[in-house]
Amino acid sequence: MIYITQLIYIKKGQEKVFEEFEQIAIPSIATYNGRLLLRIRPTDDTFVSTEMGRPYEIHLAEFDSIQDFENFMRDEERKKFLHLKEQSIESSILIRGMKI
Repeated sequence: MIYITQLIYIKKGQEKVFEEFEQIAIPSIATYNGRLLLRIRPTDDTFVSTEMGRPYEIHLAEFDSIQDFENFMRDEERKKFLHLKEQSIESSILIRGMKI
């Protein structure tokens, strides 16, 4: 089992474009033995401190294997809509982990 945490920072005014991409990307996770465990949209009042700013969303997903995750990233249907991701996301941080 592999866990993926992603901190997503959105370009101002591109929230709807980001949502359009997510409507395609999120359902395809299951195709590759994955599950979206958490999708959090934090607010300023939920932060105690930050050195990196407030992300627009935080995702926690799990995949049965690293190969499943890599296959998800190479999904041809998802790749057709990467322009929406590129248009809407300023930056993102991907953290790979495992349950201990």
